[in-house]
Amino acid sequence: MLKYGIAALGLVLFAALPAVAHHSDAMFDSKKEVVLNGTVKEFQYTNPHSWIQVLVPGAAGAGPVEWSIETAAPIVLLRAGIKPSSLQPGDKISLRMHPLKSGAPGGSLVEVKKDDGTTLSLRGPSAY
Repeated sequence: MLKYGIAALGLVLFAALPAVAHHSDAMFDSKKEVVLNGTVKEFQYTNPHSWIQVLVPGAAGAGPVEWSIETAAPIVLLRAGIKPSSLQPGDKISLRMHPLKSGAPGGSLVEVKKDDGTTLSLRGPSAY
């Protein structure tokens, strides 16, 4: 009987691993902040995380580089006053983010500042 209990416990713990791993920020370098200036390509207001696709000018002579910036779930954004219409394709923005450790063009959002001066943030007052 104990053998089946241990097996059941192991199965429950194994099934819970994806949920724990899903919420990890290990892929981001939280000790670094990078500022990107670019144009919103798309604001994906989706669960479980929303995404901002930003076109950032590339090196001299190169075309723009698309960055994927992860942010919070829609309910968290909404509570912070960030609506699906808060960022529109073509909006010029400056954003602070924690970059991916891999060096790929992506990161975790800290704050967005729009050309009109509006600041969108989940983390309190701006230091930007």
